Amino acid sequence: MAADLSPLALLSVAEMAAADAATIATGTRGVVLMERAGKAVADAVTRRIRPGQSVLVLCGPGNNGGDGFVAARLLAERGCRVTLALAADPTALTGDAALAAQGWTGPVAAVDGIDPARHDLVIDALFGAGLSRAISGELAALVEQVNAAGKPVVCVDVPSGVDGDTGLADGPVIRAAETVTFFRLKPGHLLQPGRSLCGVVTLADIGMRPETIFTPGRITPSTFRNAPGLWRTRWPDHDPGVHKYARGAVAVAAGGLSGVGAPRLGARAALRVGAGLATIICRPEALAAHAARGPDALMQRAAADSAAFEAMLSGGKVDALLIGPALGLDDEARSWVAAALRGGHPCVFDADALTHIGAQRPAFPDLLQQRPGPAVLTPHEGEFKRLVADAAGFEPERGKLERARRAAGLMGAVVVLKGPDTVIAAPDGRAAINNTGSSALATAGSGDVLGGIVAGLLAQKMPAFEAACAAVWLHGRAGETSGMGLIADDLPEALPGVLAEVED
Repeated sequence: MAADLSPLALLSVAEMAAADAATIATGTRGVVLMERAGKAVADAVTRRIRPGQSVLVLCGPGNNGGDGFVAARLLAERGCRVTLALAADPTALTGDAALAAQGWTGPVAAVDGIDPARHDLVIDALFGAGLSRAISGELAALVEQVNAAGKPVVCVDVPSGVDGDTGLADGPVIRAAETVTFFRLKPGHLLQPGRSLCGVVTLADIGMRPETIFTPGRITPSTFRNAPGLWRTRWPDHDPGVHKYARGAVAVAAGGLSGVGAPRLGARAALRVGAGLATIICRPEALAAHAARGPDALMQRAAADSAAFEAMLSGGKVDALLIGPALGLDDEARSWVAAALRGGHPCVFDADALTHIGAQRPAFPDLLQQRPGPAVLTPHEGEFKRLVADAAGFEPERGKLERARRAAGLMGAVVVLKGPDTVIAAPDGRAAINNTGSSALATAGSGDVLGGIVAGLLAQKMPAFEAACAAVWLHGRAGETSGMGLIADDLPEALPGVLAEVED
């Protein structure tokens, strides 16, 4: 793995265990790592309360509980009133957790009878990211008590009940004000509902050295946090003497009169992200409607049928194609999708095009696998379900990350599985989880803009995975900078400011 991607790596639960083992193998004792982790938790708590206030530390039987014992000892030394409750028999503690428990000289209470509401802050050190079952019994009741108490909770690694690989919670789960994790984030910190349950996520340095962990034969991560560092080296870098044709031409396949706005949003976004030209290709009856929307920078051309559409793609200058927004679901629209699938241009399939691909199985997915040019699919959850429904070889996975990754492999295309925790997955197994954006983006036409941004970057020769990652990040930042009240028309206009951030 390139060294500059190391800070963006997201480690699965198994990879983090391997990172711990690699660190210990190079001479750092496990109890030393636990001491540093417990200190990071204690530091987070100290930033939130004053000496003399009351802290309840809830410890489980594993290494998370060991971190809790260390934090409890340090907070008591700093003048906090600490109550420690252990959800296990103290004699059952083993390894580094048992060593950490020996440093705690205060009483160890049982969790039954503990009242979280009587304390100023709660530390959740019950279960870590690898919990593979729902919390049940008296511990489930304890989780509900903690949440009902309304006190700030600082969680160790992940909130108890959250799966670190998927972000899912099968049963009761702690709701954190802050989560302290170590070395690298896990997918569950960014995937919903884990992202919302974690509160503020603090990534603590506990002395684990990337150069001893990210080496051949140890860990080569394939999942990353989406940020400019992931794709900045593939960003379009135009020569000062560049002309519009060198910056790439985007074609947007539109349908008839039923939807004029959606394809225009995509085309405008392609121009705003740097493409030199954008042309709407529509049916003849819609040409006047598109022309009436001007004057603007978009061009319009009419294609009488799919044969004319295919001829335009093969005969004209087209560097990338966006097809799907307001395309339609009739036979003619299906023929246009077939033409796009046969073509070699970098292509973004969105909206109605995804419905056609899912409905024409196995013919259309086979064409997608075989097409010579790169393809990016941009489904939301509903479109994704239709796209992969009953697909041969597709077994729905529990988590969004694995579903997107599996679909990308089956389709032979980059898949952008949209949502508040958008996942971008490539056929080669790489994946990124986005964390820009806001609920302001939940507005009609927002996805059309995203498709146009991807197409605009593809036209400028960005590779498909990097173009999709960059587009999702830019789209999210445009939503953040525009704020609540935005409509989709605002997003292309917000892109110049966001592009300045990337250029800086």
